Amino acid sequence: MASTYVIGVDYGTNSVRTIVVDAKNGRELGSKVLAYPTGHQGIILDKKDPNLARQHPADYVAGLEVSVKGALAQARKVKGFKPDRVTAIGVDTTGSTPIPVDAQNRPLAFQPQFKKNPSAMAWLWKDHTGLEEAAQITERARAQRPQYLAKCGGTYSSEWFWSKVWHCLRVAPEVFDAASSWVECADWVPALLAGITDPMKVRPGICPAGHKALYSDEWGGYPDKEFLAGQDPKLARVRDQRPAKAHDLMAKAGKLCEAWATRLGLPAGIPIAIGAFDAHTGAIGAGVRPGVLIKVIGTSTCDMTVAPLSQTVRDIPGICGIVAGSILPGHHGIEAGQSAVGDIFKWFVEVVCGGSAREHAAFTAEAARQRPGQSGLLALDWNNGNRTILVDPRLSGLLLGQSLHTTPAEIYRALIEATAFGGRAIIERIKEYGVPVSEVICTGGIAEKNPLLMQIYADVLRCPMRISGSSQTCALGSAIAAAVAAGPAAGGYSTFQDAQAAMTSVKAKRYVPREDAAVVYDRLYGLYRRLHDGFGGVTESARCGDIMKELLEIRQAQSK
Repeated sequence: MASTYVIGVDYGTNSVRTIVVDAKNGRELGSKVLAYPTGHQGIILDKKDPNLARQHPADYVAGLEVSVKGALAQARKVKGFKPDRVTAIGVDTTGSTPIPVDAQNRPLAFQPQFKKNPSAMAWLWKDHTGLEEAAQITERARAQRPQYLAKCGGTYSSEWFWSKVWHCLRVAPEVFDAASSWVECADWVPALLAGITDPMKVRPGICPAGHKALYSDEWGGYPDKEFLAGQDPKLARVRDQRPAKAHDLMAKAGKLCEAWATRLGLPAGIPIAIGAFDAHTGAIGAGVRPGVLIKVIGTSTCDMTVAPLSQTVRDIPGICGIVAGSILPGHHGIEAGQSAVGDIFKWFVEVVCGGSAREHAAFTAEAARQRPGQSGLLALDWNNGNRTILVDPRLSGLLLGQSLHTTPAEIYRALIEATAFGGRAIIERIKEYGVPVSEVICTGGIAEKNPLLMQIYADVLRCPMRISGSSQTCALGSAIAAAVAAGPAAGGYSTFQDAQAAMTSVKAKRYVPREDAAVVYDRLYGLYRRLHDGFGGVTESARCGDIMKELLEIRQAQSK
């Protein structure tokens, strides 16, 4: 039987990547990456406001065409491949990344009067300008709609949909008033491919709606208009400007329209999977299942796991969200994460030390020769705030225990350890509320290229660590969604479990906790939690007078 093929399109923070995949076995035939050309590394920044991070939607359109056509051109070199055997497309993006659009579903940034207005562009996930709005949404929901917060860890984030839209209303009312709707990037790109020119006909995914926009079928969809109007009367109308129903990945966003089929060289009418966020499709591409937690390690880290809908999952404080069907249909999707991981290492090596990839490798090699606790250092991983479990973007990083003999490699290792401690806090919180985690599968370039980090994580978490077989799990997850959208009749699958069994894998290398290292890290983690709870406001005061002395004791013991 001839192979059929699917396409996965992955919109990341700095670039868009497309892969062409054999639906029978997950084999990658072609790929293409395009770095977003606008702004600094694809991000529009503001020197006066470090919280601002936007992207130009024109980069999404250009990136779609260039990456898909480039991946197809590479795939054509593989014997037997033909574009007319592509049976479906799946798309994932960052999020929450809402876009203000006009009545024809075109981004306002495409209009001449708004082309240089950052507020008319895509509000990237890492935009934190809505800090005050997020705090006010949280305060009002705690008093009036506690059920809203219960499903997103107890605190609404400035990274999420409503805080961004409300902030636009406050600082750029001309943009807010001109918008016919606000559409998540994860929903907008599939709608673009389908040729949908009415925002009310876009099919939203439950993933962005449930995790970032307070959507739940339990209370009839998005937050009620009375609650939204309590923030600002104009905010309530946004609810009417969005389709009322969100869908899981068993639904389809539409079919590839003639215009984009011609533009890309693909068959018109093939299905387009419902859009989702990159970390969620990354979890699918890494083989997420009950008991397995997926760590998508990049500039930030997203921790994803699932539990069957037949299992009652209690609300988990500090978790980004528990949403039915948001990762795998038929399962609760549980999301957590850290706002800064890879970018902490990048910042330290490139900005603080003025180094490059060569220096990065040298630091890693030197750090690998150190024992746990030998440096006497302890850090907090909050350089971009804390996403989970404190949900507080107003927190910052900390390094404790340095002396006049501290080396850059020691600091580098302490930063790796800090991100591992933050990951342990997340897993402990998830397990505390009855969701099992027996194995961790990591994905992303850092996991593949940095065995030191993987071993430290295994030791700190006291949990076996594996690496996904694909280096493009987010795009692969979208391709798997496409294979399910295509269905068995077109060479696809009827369930995600069948598609994952055929199309995903893990690498042979398995990182196992080392007991001697784990014992030391247990002690260091206890100190980390005291700093975490003290500076994070969990405890009334940070009584830390003995922490430096205990770090010195550990250093002395580990230096023998």
